[in-house]
Formats: sequence, structure tokens, C-alpha cells
Amino acid sequence: MANFETVVVDTDLLIIGGGMSACGAAFEAAYWAKKHGLKVTVVDKAAMDRSGAVAMGLSAINQYIGYAKGKNTLEDYVKYVRQDLMGISREDLVYDIARHVDSSVHLFEKWGLPIWKDAQGEYVNEGRWQIMINGESYKVIVAEAAKNAMATLGDKGEILERVFVVEPLMDGDKCIGGVGFSVRENKFYVFKAKATIALMGGAVHVFRPRSVGEGLGRAWYPPWNAGSTAYFTIRAGAEMTCQEVRFIPVRFKDGYGPVGAWFLLFKSRAVNAMGEEYMVTRANELPKWAPYGLAKPIPANLRNWLGMEDVYSGKGPIFMKTEEAIANLAAKYKDDPKAFKKKMKELESEAWEDFLDMTISQAILWAGQNIQPEEKPSEIAAAEPYFIGSHSGASGAWVCGPEDAMPAEYRKQWEPIGVYNHMTTVKGLFTAGDGSGASSHKFSSGSHAEGRIAAKGAIAYILDNNTAPTVDDAVVEQMKKTILAPLDRFQEFAKMSSDPDINPNFIKPKMFMFRLQKIMDEYCAGVSACFTTNKALLDRGLELLGMLKEDHEKLAAEDLHELLRCWENTHRMWIAESHLRHVMFREESRWPGYYFRADFPDMDEANWKCFVNSVWDPKTGEWTMKKVPVVNIL
Repeated sequence: MANFETVVVDTDLLIIGGGMSACGAAFEAAYWAKKHGLKVTVVDKAAMDRSGAVAMGLSAINQYIGYAKGKNTLEDYVKYVRQDLMGISREDLVYDIARHVDSSVHLFEKWGLPIWKDAQGEYVNEGRWQIMINGESYKVIVAEAAKNAMATLGDKGEILERVFVVEPLMDGDKCIGGVGFSVRENKFYVFKAKATIALMGGAVHVFRPRSVGEGLGRAWYPPWNAGSTAYFTIRAGAEMTCQEVRFIPVRFKDGYGPVGAWFLLFKSRAVNAMGEEYMVTRANELPKWAPYGLAKPIPANLRNWLGMEDVYSGKGPIFMKTEEAIANLAAKYKDDPKAFKKKMKELESEAWEDFLDMTISQAILWAGQNIQPEEKPSEIAAAEPYFIGSHSGASGAWVCGPEDAMPAEYRKQWEPIGVYNHMTTVKGLFTAGDGSGASSHKFSSGSHAEGRIAAKGAIAYILDNNTAPTVDDAVVEQMKKTILAPLDRFQEFAKMSSDPDINPNFIKPKMFMFRLQKIMDEYCAGVSACFTTNKALLDRGLELLGMLKEDHEKLAAEDLHELLRCWENTHRMWIAESHLRHVMFREESRWPGYYFRADFPDMDEANWKCFVNSVWDPKTGEWTMKKVPVVNIL
């Protein structure tokens, strides 16, 4: 610790993260900050060009309303999200994102993102809400625009990369920034801010993944996302919501290639080993989940559930009929051999491009397993659980909505501290993207738009509360000591064993992560438990998590990279506990296909059509759980 320089950064607005929502926040904040002479600082543990869930690229933008041309209405989208989340959504937040998202998409195109267009010059839809793009460089394009916007602020626009913000900095019940360290230099950073936006993404590797051994680290969601947004907001004392609603995506097996283009664009079918289409043969199971199982589109978790039922009854594996889909699309050219051959080649190219745009590992796996999608089907399977409030999960912080759409029942919670769009229940702390709960299906474009919304709210908060934060230097010094302790611990005890990974005095971050994943997988409805749990399992899981929490005090790091991993896994541990407590509190099965409570196997609309919210009290260390009513604005 002695050789770490302390760097203090004073700013007006602190934006933590570098993904799509952070880029949206930086772009919007720069505009308003310039008008008012404010300083904006963006801090990312990676590098903005390839940071976040869109780092590898995308082949589609999954939220585009098209309401200006009358394609859809905002109300249509709100109802779609309500349906897909089995009735549990913050409709004011979804509405607010939906009315702004198209403007973000149009900006992407202006900045240079190639969006597919038909002969009439209209965007090519993959599904009702999705448009196709050539998106390998999607994130680079959006990051460049954010950096250009920040540059207009001159010395009042600051971007720091390779700096990991670990903990919130508090002044009583107000967030006044954060502290962390460089992952490249021996520097400890103290960020003092009048408002902070936490945009560090969701979480992966909380549960044991399907891919282990040589495939360790392979995941559908970015493996470096460690639940840092949830950790930051929980530790600040913010109210959280829907922490039980994790997301289980069905993906091409082992490579995690997405299936959306195959279902929506290629019109492919998924079948079991007997050739049965489970969405047809098991359709009679959907009425049990009425009203959501009977309406279109069928929620993602129920589609998962029907496929899982086939697997559990011994009818696996499940295959995506890629060869059939390609043949069907080319069939109308069958009378012209030359045209047929050309179309088949075009479709084959699109099939490979879908992965090369966004999941290169799947293309490599296809090549390695001699799979030609126009000739044979590919396996698909349910992946492990993820915490991703921007996709089909819903975990995140409970945030203030827009003044013109937020129900009065929610507004009254913020009136004592100020009604600022996307502020958490902690003064001065905002979030968006994967960080804001119960407002799913924003994906990449909606996360960018929501980041813009949060930035505008944060600037408004700063203008109304424009006083420099008060920081207790003694508290900061103790935080520095705690955060850097794993380095000191390794130096003190490393020589007491011949193998640096095995030592009676400490635990390395990789071993710590394996313990966490085993607990969550076996006791909190992971892959090996067929996504099923009960109270007895959850009680045991909580007990084991308590022991793990004690051992996190013994984490050790050989270098800055391992120090990063120590704190990432601590963050994962906190989101794991939050999730487990939420699953335990909600005594029903509302999202089979994401998780199933064997002791409460039915959906209970009378008692559980509500949000489950929680608060961890920084003063007492106690968790409080409660129900919050779902208020439909439509």
C-alpha cells in the first residue's frame, strides 16, 4: 500500500463505466455540461472502444419502435415488455425509454453504423422490434461519438480508462463519488462528484457456466461483467428490485451463439431428438401460466420452459434446423438452378456473418465441429443464469421515473430527496442500462437512450445541488487500506507454501470464484440443478454464502490484475446474496425457464403480482425485503 500514489479527481458529474449506457450518458452529459460550465469525468475499467456487452459487436439492434412512421406505438412496446416479464415491469420507465430510443438509433446511423435497408430504403426488420445491422464495429462507432462529445468540453471533459472503481464514496445518505485503483499503475483513485451515474453493466460467472475446463470464461454475456453496478448501488444503500429475475438465454450450445436471427429472420424451427417441435407438442402446458402463457408473443422464459421439459423427459438434445430454414428460404428459386445456387450462397454467408458480427467463438466452433449450417442442424441449449437488466431479465436498482409518466405511488418515494429521472433512492446516485431494474428489453439501443436520460437527470440534480462534496480523509484512507489489502496479504504469506495458489493464509480469486459458482449452481437453481430450488436448498446456500463472505477477507492478489479479480468476485458475491434472498422471499414460480421453486410450483397472481424490493443497510448490515405494487400506466 505504501507505494501506491493517491490521485484525487474533483468533478461535477462522475460516469462510471464504458458500455452503451455510459456512452449515451457521456454524449448527453457533454451537451448539458457545456451549457452550464460543468465538468464531466468518465471512468472505465476497460477501454471504451470495446467495453461492455456490445464489445464483440452485434448483428441486430433489438429495440427500435419505428413510431414516427406509424409502424408501432409506444403503448405496443410497453405491453410487449409487460407480457414478456410475466406482468412485472416498471411501465413508466419502459415508456420513457421507448419514446427516446429511436433517436439513439438514428444517431448510430448518422455516426456510420451500417443498418440494413430494403429496396424502398426502409430498415430491414428481423422481428417486430429488431432491425438488422452490420455491427462488428457497432461499439467502436458509438464510443467514438461519446469521446468526440466529451472533447467539446475541453479540460472539463475527462476520460480515464483502465481504472476500476470499487466502492461508492458516501457523505451520510448521499453518494459523492467513488474510489478504486488503476489496473495498470500503482495508483489509488478518489473521485469526488456532485452526482454519480453507475453504469458498470450486469453480471456473469456468478453461476457455474456450462462451459468448463478449456471453455472456462466462455459465456454468452461478457465474462468481465462482475455485477459492479449492483454492488455499487447495494453498498450505497439503494433500494433494489427484481433481483430474483435472472435471465437464462437459449443459445447455440458451447459457443453461445445467439438464436434470434435464426428464429426471426431465417424462420427456423427448434426440434427435439425425435423431430418434434416442442412449441407445438407442449402448447397445452401454456394455459397453466395464464394470462401470460396464452398471449402472443409467448414470454421468453416460457419458451425456455417448454424446451427444458423435453430435455428433462429424455427427448434431448434440442436442434436448430438451420439446413431446413436455409432450404425453405431458397425454395422459391428452385426452378432456376443458377439463382437457387446464388441464393443458397447468400444465405450461407448471412448465417456465418450473424456469428462473425457478434459471437466469433460460435463460428470457430462450427468450423471445429465440421458443421455447415446449410447441410446439418446445430444443438441449442439453455445457458447458465445472468444478471442483465437490459435484456430479458429485470434485476437492478429501483429508480425514479419521468415526472409526466411516473405513477403517484412511486413518485412519493422520491419527493423527500428530489424527483430526478433515474436517480436511485440514494441522493446523487443514478443508474441505467443493466443497472436499472424492472425496465427490461432496452438492449443496446435502449441502454444508450436510458444513459442519456440518466445523464440529463443527473445534470438537473447538480444544478439544484451545486455544492462541493465533503469527504472524510480518514474514511478514504481506510477504504484504500481495505481495497489494497489483498496485495499486502499475498506479499506477507506467499513464501509459506511452494505453490502460490495453495496457502493456508489466503485464497486466490479464481478459487474463490469456483466456490461461489458451486454454491449458486447447486443451491440457487443453476444448470446442474435443472434450474430448480426450494427453501431448504436456499437456506443451505445462504449458510454457505455466509462462510464465503467471511473468507473474502482472506483474498490475496499477486499483482494488479489479480487485485481486479479479487474485487470483481467480491462484487459477484454480493449480487449472488441479493439474488438468493429475493428468490427465497418470492414464494411462487413466476418465471419457469429462468428458475423454478419446487416447493411453490405455481404462479400466484393474487399474492405475488408485485415487485420484490430489498435494501441493505450500510449502518447495520441488515437486509430488508418488501413487496411493492405493480402499477399499470396503460
